[in-house]
Amino acid sequence: MLRLISLRSSLRLRPPPPPRALPPRRTMADVAGTHKDLVTGEMISKTELKRREKARKIEAAKAEKAAAAPPKPQAATKSSAVDEENLSPNQYYEIRSRHIQKLKETHEPNPYPHKFHVSIAITEYIEKYGPEGKIAPGQKLEGTTECLAGRIHNVRASGQSLRFYDLHGEGVKVQIMANKQDAKDPEAFVATHEHFRRGDIVGVIGTPSRTKKGELSIAPSEMILLAPNLHQLPSAHFGLKDQETRYRKRYLDLIMNEDTRRIFVTRSKVINYIRRFFDNLGFLEVETPMTSMIAGGATAKPFVTHHNDLDLDLYLRIAPELYLKELVVGGLERVYEIGRVFRNEGIDLTHNPEFTICEFYMAYADMYDIMDLTEALIEGMVKYLTGGKTTLAYHPEGKASEKVHQLEFKRPWPRYDMIGTLEEKLGVQFPPSDTLHTDETNKFLRDLCKKHNVDCSEPRTNARLLDKLVGEYIEPLCISPAFIVGHPQVMSPLAKYHRSRPGLCERFEGFMCGKEFCNAYTELNDPFEQRLRFEEQLRQKEQGDDEAQGIDETFVDALEHGLPPTGGWGIGIDRLVMFLTDSTNIKEVLLFPAMKPIETAANTTGAVGPSGQV
Repeated sequence: MLRLISLRSSLRLRPPPPPRALPPRRTMADVAGTHKDLVTGEMISKTELKRREKARKIEAAKAEKAAAAPPKPQAATKSSAVDEENLSPNQYYEIRSRHIQKLKETHEPNPYPHKFHVSIAITEYIEKYGPEGKIAPGQKLEGTTECLAGRIHNVRASGQSLRFYDLHGEGVKVQIMANKQDAKDPEAFVATHEHFRRGDIVGVIGTPSRTKKGELSIAPSEMILLAPNLHQLPSAHFGLKDQETRYRKRYLDLIMNEDTRRIFVTRSKVINYIRRFFDNLGFLEVETPMTSMIAGGATAKPFVTHHNDLDLDLYLRIAPELYLKELVVGGLERVYEIGRVFRNEGIDLTHNPEFTICEFYMAYADMYDIMDLTEALIEGMVKYLTGGKTTLAYHPEGKASEKVHQLEFKRPWPRYDMIGTLEEKLGVQFPPSDTLHTDETNKFLRDLCKKHNVDCSEPRTNARLLDKLVGEYIEPLCISPAFIVGHPQVMSPLAKYHRSRPGLCERFEGFMCGKEFCNAYTELNDPFEQRLRFEEQLRQKEQGDDEAQGIDETFVDALEHGLPPTGGWGIGIDRLVMFLTDSTNIKEVLLFPAMKPIETAANTTGAVGPSGQV
C-alpha cells in the first residue's frame, strides 16, 4: 500500500509534457495546383512538383548510366534504341527530349530542318520500281537516285554496319536498307543512325534496290532527321487498340492503324462522289449561314452562342433547309449543300452533337423522282467504292463478331408502306388514314402498344406511338437499303399532303441496317398552311418543348413570292459512311468526335483542348 501511495505522489509531482509540435502550416501553393509541370503540362502543388523532379532525376541518372555502360558481348550489335524499349514512357520522353535539345544547340544535325526535297512519293516509288523484273533480287539500280520521306515504324539492326527501317507514308511502306558501305560518310554511319527512333520522320536519299529475298528497298547514301518523335510509339506487335486513346489522339491512331486511314479515305471518296453526282445533274453547290436568330428547318434542340458586337444571342444551325428553299424561290432551281449542322442532343453509337449533312432541293420534282435519284446515287457510290460490286458486308456487332449482314444496293429497293405493313405484321385493321390524328386513334395505338409490349414514354402522342411501332416492326426489315413510305401527316408537319391518300403525306425515309440514313419530302409550298404549322410549333415551344421551331417570317415571306413544286432531300453522311465502312460506332468515322473531358484534380480549372480534352 505504501508503494502505491508513493507511486501516485510521484505521478502528481511530474511536470506536464511539452506541447506537441504542430506540423508546418500548408500554404495555398501546396494545396492548389499553382505550379506547372513542364513535362506533363499539369498544374500541381509545389510539393508534388519537387517530388516529381527528384524522381525524374533519379530515373534519368539510372537510364544514362545504363546507356553509357559498355555493351555486353552478346548484345554488341544492338543499338541504344533497343535498350530504350524497356524504359517507362516518362523515362523515354525525358531522355529523348534532352537528346533533341542537345541537337538543337549543336546542329549536328539540326533535328528540325526547314526543307527536304522529295523527288518521288512512296506510292509512286512502289509503282515505278516494284514490278517484277525491274530490279533483280540482291541488286541495285545503279546510277538512279531517289529522295523519299516518311515515318519510321520498325527498326532492325544487323551488326553495326547494317540497319533496316520500315518507311511508312500515304498508306504504304517501303524498306530502307542502310549499309555502311553505301553511306556518303562511312565514318559517321553509326553516329548518324543513333539519332533515329521509331516514329521519327526522315528523309532518305538513295538508290532503288532489292534484298536477296526480293523485298523492294532503297539503299541510302544519306538519311536526314526531319522531325523527331519524342514519345514511345505503341509496340508494333500489340499496336494501338484502346478506343479512348484512339479517339482522343487521332493522330496516333492514324500513325498506328491502317484501317483508320482507310475509313477516312473512304469518307473523302463518298463526299467527293456526292459532289460529282449533283454537279453532273446541273445542281449548284451553295453555302448558307451557320448562325441565325431562329433555329429552323428541323425539330431539334439547338446550341446557343453570342455575338459580342451586336450583343445578340444566336443559334448554331440545326439544318440548312429554309435557306435552301429561299434560293429555289429566287430561281436557283437545283441547289445542294454539304456542311456541318449542330444539335444539342445526346451522344451514342449513331449520334454526335455536330455532324455532316447533305441537303438538296430540286424544283419540279416530287418524292418519287427523289427516290429514283437516291437509288441511283447510293448504288453508283457502292460500285465506285467496290470496283463494280453492289454488295457489302456489315457486322452489326463489330468486325470481330461472326454475325454479318450482306447488304444489297442494287436497284430497285424494297418499299414498305407504313400503315399497310403494320397491319400485316400486327394482324389488325388501322383506322382510316384521315382519322389518324384523332383521340380515338390515340386510344387504339395505346392499346396496340400495350398488347404487343411496345414501350413508349410520355407524351404518348399519335406520332410517337406510331414511331415506336415502326421501330419495332418495320425498321428491322430494312437490312439492305429500303424505303418506308406513307407517313401520316401527324408525323411529318413540314411535308406536303398526299395527293391521293387523305391524312397521309408525301414523304419517304431511307433505312439500312435498321437505321435511318436519309429523309425526303414533296415540299410544302403553301404559305398559308406553312404559317399555321409554324404557329402550332410555337405553341409547343411555349409549353416547354425545346425542340419545337419558332415562326420564321422571312421564310413565310419567301413562300408568298412562290416556291415551285419542289422535292427536298437530306442525308446524314456520317451514318452513311458507317455502313459503307463496316463501322458500328459513329466515332470511328469522325476524325475528332465529341469526347467528355478527362477530369483530374490538376486540370479541372485548366483550358480545354481539341475534341473536348483537357
